[in-house]
Amino acid sequence: MNIKASDVKALREKTSAGMMECKKALAETNGNAKAAEKLLKEKGLAAVEKRTNRATSEGRVFIAVKSDKALLCEVTCETDFVAKNDDFIKIGNKIAEKALAKGYTDVNDELLGVLLDLATRVRENMTLRRIRAINIPSGSVASKYVHTDGKIGVVVVLSVEPLEKAADTTITEFAFDCCLHIAAYTPRYNTRNDVDSAYLAEQKEIFAKQVADLDKPDKVKESIADGKLNKHFSDICFMEQPFVKDDKVSVAKKMAEIGSKIGAKIALVNATLFQLGL
Repeated sequence: MNIKASDVKALREKTSAGMMECKKALAETNGNAKAAEKLLKEKGLAAVEKRTNRATSEGRVFIAVKSDKALLCEVTCETDFVAKNDDFIKIGNKIAEKALAKGYTDVNDELLGVLLDLATRVRENMTLRRIRAINIPSGSVASKYVHTDGKIGVVVVLSVEPLEKAADTTITEFAFDCCLHIAAYTPRYNTRNDVDSAYLAEQKEIFAKQVADLDKPDKVKESIADGKLNKHFSDICFMEQPFVKDDKVSVAKKMAEIGSKIGAKIALVNATLFQLGL
């Protein structure tokens, strides 16, 4: 059967399959474009199913935000080449926006279905690894940041009192700087109160052993161990880390400084970091 080049081109534009694959599919279906499109999708799905055990260590983080909610999602694939593809980026943003609009808080079949269409076309294993929805209380300031390579995404929400101060550009700029800070320093916790109790107990034991053999009174040893613990908090806790744009003060102190400057009380509501694969 004579297959027209225009028909092959049209099928390729609809399916993103290779020219030869499109021509072969049209030949197998006697030139029926719809049947050929279905055949290519079936072949693509079969290819994806064969690859389901392949590692999906590449991908991107996507963020969608509206007035009262934000949502982060992590979409993974097999290769960096696909992760950088415009179609992959469009699908990731579509998933984030759909999950946000419908109020989803967990991965579900509908969201996975959006991803499956692209997976069948490029014949690469993909998955929606996780999503997280964040409430933005009234009068709060929310900011987001996704690193240029897409592998890190951050959402920060700050409460502001009085409410009219929430529109101050000083606060919106600070919220964005907090996102940059978290992306750069990737703190494990937001505050020391968030530190896992088992991890905290382990660190206290480590520091106590480090000072145990010092030739000093017990109270001095305890003080030194406490100092080590406080230093550790400044390494792992966002609010206690030296602020990215003024490392002479902690994030908490910079927040207080800015609040005092504009006559407002600023507090951290939420700081969420997504790192690809973590």
